[in-house]
Amino acid sequence: MAGPADRLLISVARLDRARLLAIVFTALVATAAALLLPGALAAAVDAAIAGRRSWPEVLWLLVLGTAEIAADIAGGILAARVTSQATAWLRRKLADRLFALGTRSEFADGDSISRLIGDCVRAGAITSIVVQFGAALLISTGAIVALALLDWRLALVFLGSIPFALLLARTHLKRTADDVLTYQRVSGELGARLLDAVAGLRTIAASGTADREAERVLRPLPRLSLAGRGMWRTQARMVWRAALLLPAVELAVLAAAGFGVLAGRLSVGDVLAALGYVALGMGLVTQIPLLTTLARARSCAERLLEVIDQPVPEPGKLGLLPGRGTLELRRVTLGKATLGTATLGKALRDVDLTITGGTFLAVVGRSGAGKSALAGVLGGLTAPDHGQVLLDGRGLHKLRPEELRAVVGYAFERPALLGATVADAVGYGSWAGDTAVRRACQAAQVHDVVVRLPGGYATPLAETPLSGGEAQRLGLARALVHSPRVLILDDATASLDTVTEAAVERAIESALPGRTRIVVTRRTTTAARADLVLWLEEGQVRAVASHAALWREAAYRAVFTDSEPGVRAGSRTDSGDER
Repeated sequence: MAGPADRLLISVARLDRARLLAIVFTALVATAAALLLPGALAAAVDAAIAGRRSWPEVLWLLVLGTAEIAADIAGGILAARVTSQATAWLRRKLADRLFALGTRSEFADGDSISRLIGDCVRAGAITSIVVQFGAALLISTGAIVALALLDWRLALVFLGSIPFALLLARTHLKRTADDVLTYQRVSGELGARLLDAVAGLRTIAASGTADREAERVLRPLPRLSLAGRGMWRTQARMVWRAALLLPAVELAVLAAAGFGVLAGRLSVGDVLAALGYVALGMGLVTQIPLLTTLARARSCAERLLEVIDQPVPEPGKLGLLPGRGTLELRRVTLGKATLGTATLGKALRDVDLTITGGTFLAVVGRSGAGKSALAGVLGGLTAPDHGQVLLDGRGLHKLRPEELRAVVGYAFERPALLGATVADAVGYGSWAGDTAVRRACQAAQVHDVVVRLPGGYATPLAETPLSGGEAQRLGLARALVHSPRVLILDDATASLDTVTEAAVERAIESALPGRTRIVVTRRTTTAARADLVLWLEEGQVRAVASHAALWREAAYRAVFTDSEPGVRAGSRTDSGDER
């Protein structure tokens, strides 16, 4: 019975039924021509030996050879087209699921890239693999029938090799399946580790930990090597056994054909035809490596299904209620946060909180307290495991995603700037025009930087050198451009100096008066300017009050002095930051 991976591969093969039928047709033409060629060769040889006019037989031989070559070429072109289409379909399906999972995805970036780049290609080639193997099976069967028509004794001798061929194929499949799947999974793990290292190259260089990081990235290599050696050992074992089996069968059939010639049952041409049919019949054995490719395609399909089968919550169907951006958390719990293989405990635990519309709320806490988790939950980027998050009285999970994203603006410490130009990057995800983009950049205090670029707002993003602070301000402009009801800044001004940060906050207040603002910060100056400060500790709310009221507590003051060892709070500069 077909498993989930097999059903996925069947769906892939059925994507373009017209081309699939065309591939099968060309394979049948090539198969028929290949099976007719030995007989045509035999007829031509016998005619030449008998001294008869042989040009009709030679012409037929050329027609068959041309047909086989043409069918193989057409089949190859069609197979490439079908494979590329299937690969694109799988990549779209996988990317859609990864985007739908969003921050809920449990798959590392490098592993996801490995599945998109490698696994989709191998699984997408399933049509070509199956047709090739089916053609080989059909040719082998036809060759046995042709041998039987020549002389049943030849077919009987050949059939004696079938049990050995089947045993060879069964052993190969059994030994290679686990190694192939392990190889794919470890490759994904290596990709994830490498991507993490590349993202933190500056930090690694600055800390002098290149050797230690290389050791961490390459730690799965022995498992990859073990799986790879297992695959190649199985392949090598199969190849030399197949190499011994083919000449042994040819020798046995040739001996039987010789007796047939002596008995007058076979001609010289028939002997040549018999050898041709033996080579065709044993072609199935030489195609056993396709079983490895098939096993790899199945393992890739299994890895794709690990992502595709991840449950995605149904999107909300309701619209927004009128309001000023009041947010409410009711006993919100967010499950265990992880970093690599380490479990960091509950990100948020039983959080009850009401943020009145128009409030400027600063969120503070030590590293790992749950600040970013809270920011993600408040704007709907992360769905809580338990509890509810409401915006102006309606649960975020009930809202239509496009409406929620339109009224919640996010800016992050290290924003991913997407788009062809600077203007595209600021307007990304919105319908903002040039005027709105310029106003957002002015509010984010980055307009003067952009206009000094060679092409201004039309400067290609790839050719725009940006410091950490400038990138942060472009990310902030992107959050402001659609005039959100709620603005959430997750350490989004960490790379700005305190003077620039204060100017940005004043500009935001002027551009978006009366909007709800939640700012995750490590600076006392930012907390002091906020209406209220939310103090998080180990995923729970320790206190909500003004900065002045909380400053009396030594533990609260320690949050800022311990947030950046060796650096006074508020002393970061516009020099960029990379973890």
